[in-house]
Amino acid sequence: MGKQVKEKTMNPPTSNQHDPDMLDEYDFSTGIRGKYAERYYADRNLVRLDEDVAKMFPDAKSVNDALRALAKLIADHQKKAS
Repeated sequence: MGKQVKEKTMNPPTSNQHDPDMLDEYDFSTGIRGKYAERYYADRNLVRLDEDVAKMFPDAKSVNDALRALAKLIADHQKKAS
C-alpha cells in the first residue's frame, strides 16, 4: 500500500459579489483594520459640510477657492481696521 497523502485544504473563498472591484481570491483575513488610518489623517484637516452647503460646492477645489477668497477679504478688512 502506498503512503496516504494528506492534502492541505484552504478555506473556500468568500464571495465578494457586493463589490465588483473585489475579486473572490482577495484575502484580507490577516489584515489589520485601520492600521494606517492615523498616519493618513495626520496631515489632513477633514471637515464635513452640511448638505445645503455641500450642494453649493461640487468639489474640494471649489471649497478651497471660496475659503481662500473669504480669508483674503477678512485679512484685507483687518488691515483697514488697524
